[in-house]
Amino acid sequence: MRRELAVNATPPETRVALLEDGRTVEVLHERHGRQGLVGNVYLGRVHRVLPGMHAAFLSIGMDRDAFLYVQDVLPRKVEADGEEKEDVSGSLEPPRIEDLLREGQDLVIQVTKDPLAGKGPRVTANIALPGRLLVCLPGARGVGVSRRITDDAERDRLRTILEGFPPGSGWIARTAAQGCGVEDFLADRAYLEELAARIRRKAENASAPLPIHRELDLPLRSIRDLVTSDFDAILVDDAGVRDRIVEFLTAAAPGLAGRVELEEGSPPLFSRLGVEEEIENALKNRVALKSGGSVVVQQTEALVAIDVNTGKFVGSGALEETVFATNLEAVGEIARQIRLRDLGGILVVDFIDMEDPEHRREVFEAFERELARDRARTRLLQISEFGLVEVTRQRTRGNLERTLTRPCPCCSGSGRVKTDLSVALDLRRDLLAGSALYAAGEIVRLRVRSSLAHLLAEEEAGLVSEVESRLGIRLELIEDDTLPPTDYEIL
Repeated sequence: MRRELAVNATPPETRVALLEDGRTVEVLHERHGRQGLVGNVYLGRVHRVLPGMHAAFLSIGMDRDAFLYVQDVLPRKVEADGEEKEDVSGSLEPPRIEDLLREGQDLVIQVTKDPLAGKGPRVTANIALPGRLLVCLPGARGVGVSRRITDDAERDRLRTILEGFPPGSGWIARTAAQGCGVEDFLADRAYLEELAARIRRKAENASAPLPIHRELDLPLRSIRDLVTSDFDAILVDDAGVRDRIVEFLTAAAPGLAGRVELEEGSPPLFSRLGVEEEIENALKNRVALKSGGSVVVQQTEALVAIDVNTGKFVGSGALEETVFATNLEAVGEIARQIRLRDLGGILVVDFIDMEDPEHRREVFEAFERELARDRARTRLLQISEFGLVEVTRQRTRGNLERTLTRPCPCCSGSGRVKTDLSVALDLRRDLLAGSALYAAGEIVRLRVRSSLAHLLAEEEAGLVSEVESRLGIRLELIEDDTLPPTDYEIL
C-alpha cells in the first residue's frame, strides 16, 4: 500500500491529509487562533467537587471550566497492549472524588478532549507525553506496545527494551517503533524525560490557572503521530513548513527526511491529489458506491446513523447474493468515511438484512479488519439479526462537519424547511389575526419568495381571494428571492 502525507499551508489555515493508495482517509484542520487543546498541559485549580457526578470542575484560565472524572485522577498502570488502566491494587472499594480532591487545590492536568457542543474540555491528571517512538507517562507503572503492532515476537522484543528503562515512568512503544533498536529510543527517551521534568519544575513554582506545555502545531504533530517508516512521501506546498518538517525529521527520524517533497505551483496540491473533492463529498449525507449502491451518513446529537442501500445495484444472481455483495463493498467505504469525517461517540451501522449467518459473519469480520487500521480506539458489537452493528469510537476533537460547517440559519440545523403551502397557510393566519390593523380598501403589500408568490397567485389555492374577501383589502405580491425559504414580510 502506498502511503503519503500531504500538508497544505495557506494562512490562516493549515490542513493535513493522509492518503492510502491515492485515496484520502484522514483530513486534519487547524486555523490560526482556533488551535485545539488536546495534549496541552495546564496547572489547574479545582473549582467545584461534585460527588454526585464523581467528577470535578477545574479552572484552567478559559471561559469554561475543564471536566475531570474520578477515574482520570487515579494512578495509572500501563497494560501490555498500550492501554492505560486504573492502578487500584489493594483498594477494597472505588475511590470517591471528594476523597481525592478539594476545592482550591492546584493540580497538573492534560486535555484529552476539546470543548464540544457547549461543554468544557475533558482533562486527566495522568499526563501522557508523546514522542515519535515512545509515549512517556510520568508517575505511571508498567510498559506497553501499540496494539497496531500485531507480531507477537516484535511485541515481546519491544517490551523487553522498555522494561530496561529506569523506573519512575510508564512507557508505551508507538507504531513507529516497530523494528527499532535500543539506540533508536535514546534521543526520544531523553527528550521526554526532560519535558516531564520541565513540566514538574514549572508547576512547582507557579500559581494556577496557568498553561504549562502546549502541543506541537498541526504539521509537526502529524509528522510525529502519523508518519512511519513505510511512508512513501511527505508532500508540502509551503517552503517554510517544508523546512521545519525536514529539521524535525533530521533530529527525530533521519531516514525519513529525504522523503519530504516541496509541491508548489498549479494546480494546488490538494486539488491535484483529489483531497478537495473528498472534503466536499464528506460534507454530504450520501456516498455513492461503485456498484450503484450507496452509504447514507446522518449525524445527530446522540449518535451517528450509517445506512447501506442497494440503490441501482441489482446484481446478477439471487437477492441474498446481491445484498451480501453490497454490504461487503460498503464495509471499506464506511470505515474510510468514519476516519475521513472523524466520526466519534456511538455509531450505528445498518447493513442490508442478510439471511445467511455465514454472510453476516463475513461482513462483520471484514468491517473489523477495516476498522483495525483506524488510529482512534474503536469497539464493535456483533452484527444483529437486523443487520445492525454498534460501534464506539474515541472522540477527542470536533469532527469534519463541525469544523467546516455551522447550523443552517433557515432550518436551525434540522436539515428540513416548511413547504411553500405550509408557509402560505402561516401567512394566511398572520393576516387574519391582524384584521384590526387594516382599513377597508387598503392595499397590503406582501414580500415573499417567487415560489410562494406563484402558489398564492394560483386560482385553485384561493388563498389571496379568500383573505381579500374576509378583510376587505387588496393584496399585492412583491417577489424577493433573497428571503430565507420560510420567511415573508407584511408591509
